[in-house]
Amino acid sequence: MPRLLEKKRAQEIIERFSRSRVLVVGDLMVDQFIWGKVSRISPEAPVPVVEVVSESLLLGGCANVLNNIHSMGGGTSVAGVIGSDAMGDWMIRELTGMGVDVEGVVIETGRPTTVKTRIVAGHQQVVRFDREKRMAATRESTARVLGYLRRMKKDLGAVVLSDYGKGMVSRDLLKGIREEIAGSGVLLFVDPKSNDFTLYEGCDMITPNHHEAIRALGVDGNDDIVSVGRELLRRFHVGSVLITRGEEGMTLFEQNGKPVHIPAMAKEVFDVTGAGDTVIGVLALAAASGASLREAAVLANHAAGIVVGKVGTATASREELRGVL
Repeated sequence: MPRLLEKKRAQEIIERFSRSRVLVVGDLMVDQFIWGKVSRISPEAPVPVVEVVSESLLLGGCANVLNNIHSMGGGTSVAGVIGSDAMGDWMIRELTGMGVDVEGVVIETGRPTTVKTRIVAGHQQVVRFDREKRMAATRESTARVLGYLRRMKKDLGAVVLSDYGKGMVSRDLLKGIREEIAGSGVLLFVDPKSNDFTLYEGCDMITPNHHEAIRALGVDGNDDIVSVGRELLRRFHVGSVLITRGEEGMTLFEQNGKPVHIPAMAKEVFDVTGAGDTVIGVLALAAASGASLREAAVLANHAAGIVVGKVGTATASREELRGVL
């Protein structure tokens, strides 16, 4: 099979990252990590006692997609909802410090900022606990996000919709986004969470993992990835589908053309946390920079291979991507 992406062409695309802009819309979250070590079992219950060494806060959810684009040197903005609380304040400060426009971030009273806290001992995640309230974003919040898109769409090459099932993504939001960017040349990429993929109809690309793809079709244990991908294209009227398959890589399905399998690039996997965010972020940035979907998928695959070799919610840099090429 011919190579899907030559090194020279890859470098040309990467060079254009800094001149491209992607808007990330979706569920904003904070990833909190408590790092420690375990040397004994609790006398109170058969559980490990974690001696805390350090703590860290990282951008999570759709903000991690933004962080991946930012790490690649791409221009990026974000839209979503947070709570009026300390974690929401931290996120605003963090985004502002990165030079990210926060005009699209809406503060909703009565909604806490979603926080996922992971306790990690060595390289092993011991437990995760979530603080969140899964409720639909208000109509006012949705309207404000769409208004933000309307004001800045002339500067965009792509929009990423990152659905974590926390309430930001709705049919009204999808309908509004499609109407706003219709005929503009702006591409719409979706990382799905809902099992009802009719929600995402009309998008340029969806990026489910293997399990999400199978659930969306309502079938059990179908390992024929080609049949699954083709049926997703047919049934949900999307431009293309990229199914991520963990250690088996990813497979791209387009309306016109044969399925393209891209082998996994990771040499060693430490943590898959946030790998899907890396895939869709780099995919959208590369496409906004003039790459074909096949070329964008190859670059996204390389970036994901870098990220899973790190512990925690991680990103890959443009220099690291150049290095693995």
